[in-house]
Parts: sequence; C-alpha cells; structure tokens
Amino acid sequence: MVRVPVSTLKTWIHGDNPSSRGLLVLPRAKPRLLAFSHLVEAFVLAAIRRGHGVALQRVRRAIGYVQRELHVERPLIHAKFKTDGVDLFVEHWGKLVNASKHGQVAMRGALETSLRRVDWDRNGLAVRIFPLVRSAAEQQPKSIVIDPERGFGRPTLAGTGIRVDVVVERYRAGESPAELAADYRVSVERIDDAVRCELREAG
Repeated sequence: MVRVPVSTLKTWIHGDNPSSRGLLVLPRAKPRLLAFSHLVEAFVLAAIRRGHGVALQRVRRAIGYVQRELHVERPLIHAKFKTDGVDLFVEHWGKLVNASKHGQVAMRGALETSLRRVDWDRNGLAVRIFPLVRSAAEQQPKSIVIDPERGFGRPTLAGTGIRVDVVVERYRAGESPAELAADYRVSVERIDDAVRCELREAG
C-alpha cells in the first residue's frame, strides 16, 4: 500500500548503519509487529522521500529536532510537516520553522502544504490516510481510504465503508466496473481506483 521495498523499510526501522537509529520505532515488547501508526509513518516518510525528494539525512535531522525541541516522540504521525523539496518545516507557536536546520524561522509564503493525503485529529495525530493509486503525475482524488476504525483497517471506498478487496473480488469474478458502480452507487472511476489499489498492494 505504501509501495516501499522491503529493504528500504528495514533501513527505516533499523537504521542504515549499526550506529544510526531507525526512523520507525517498533514496540520493545514482543511480538514486534507493525501497527497502523507505523503504516502512517511509512506513508508520510515515503511521500517526503519519493514525492518531494528530501534527503534522508535532512529527514533524520528534522525528526531529531522535533523530538528534542518540541517533545514529540513520533513526529511522522504527530507533526504536520511541510516541505519545499529540500528541507522539512513544522508549525511551532504560530511560526513555520525549518526542522532540518535546527529551527530556523521560514517564510510562510515560500511553501505549499504537503502530505495532504493524511487526515489529522485536533491533537495533530494522523488518523487516516488516502493512498496514491494512480500515476504520480495525475491529479488524484481521495477515493480510497485506510482508516483503522473502518473495514477492519483494510482499504475502503472513501465515505462508504465498502472494502476494496470485496469490490475487487466481485470484479475478478466477472462483474464490470459499470455494474459494480451501479450496485454500490459510486462512480466508475472509484471502482477503477479500487482495482488499481488492490493490484498495487498485491504487487
């Protein structure tokens, strides 16, 4: 769903060398399993790295700054980062500071909000994500959602609670996108997105 190679995910968890700390922190108690919060962290990190091209060293520096200065243990699910493609910025006391450069104040007008496909609650905690299911070059609607409180945490058609895997199972059984769209009362485009989503996950 996040479309990150296993080797990359391992690096994010364990660090890229014996002396470095991982960016995704698993619970100390066994079994050390990935939770929804780790999926959100990986999604946000993938967006920062792949979608905006921010260097891993700057990401690590920004996370360290937010942990140390803003006392946020897991910044990737608590802090709403913004980026200009080079550095990471975060809102603090009404100012936009450059977390990659130890808190330098930035000019707000020079940035656009990034990571718009994550929904946050009033406490700044990520609560759901809308995965990318089309080509990165396309303008993408939020048609598919991953919400731990709906569909047992599986991807669903946004706003419906209808699980993507159920839709795709019917599609593979021979029902057309038009038939499924009429049955579920959604657009054909959303059925197409469900199929893309399931294929990406399987791949």
